[in-house]
Amino acid sequence: MRHFVLPVTHLAQNCTVFWCETTRQAAVVDPGGEVPRILEVLAREHLTLAVILVTHGHIDHVGGVADLAEACSAPIAGPHVADRFWIEGLATQGRLFGFAETRVFEPDRWLQHGDTVTFGEERLRVLHCPGHTPGHVVFHHPEEKLLHVGDVLFKGAVGRTDFPQGDSAALARSIRETLFPLGDDVAFISGHGPMSTLGDERRAGVLDWM
Repeated sequence: MRHFVLPVTHLAQNCTVFWCETTRQAAVVDPGGEVPRILEVLAREHLTLAVILVTHGHIDHVGGVADLAEACSAPIAGPHVADRFWIEGLATQGRLFGFAETRVFEPDRWLQHGDTVTFGEERLRVLHCPGHTPGHVVFHHPEEKLLHVGDVLFKGAVGRTDFPQGDSAALARSIRETLFPLGDDVAFISGHGPMSTLGDERRAGVLDWM
């Protein structure tokens, strides 16, 4: 599996394109905006978009979902249904965070812990990791030892929990009980900023700062 990370919007949110090298089918995770730039990556790599994956409902992660789905006739999977209120409130989010008018969407599939999503010959495991938002999910590729964690965990930090229905205790449990047991050698792509590994963040005591 290959991937390309494309920071989008004025919040530099990491939109990630994963693809199957055999079939050239792709998954785009968290298309927060700047859809023409995302389409350029798909065209440059000669990819067909098979599915749009959403980690959670914050506007910098979902602002371009409806437009990308329409442009590519692609289904939308995620997040967990507990984030429905965030998606339904996209217009309010746009006014608060300085985004232009954003279209509300309905996922074709709400995701649950233990689900899988596929594109080409690749398969990602779905892990429900609430805390930053109640419906946040993470995507895990065990063979590549790679995660896309959205805003659960960052290099040197954890996600904010001061938004509506944020929960710092739940976030700590998600990191300690769901992510860290996957192994120190598992690398992760965050919603913002550089990559890191679970081991680096565990050894740095990232949970001690909460």
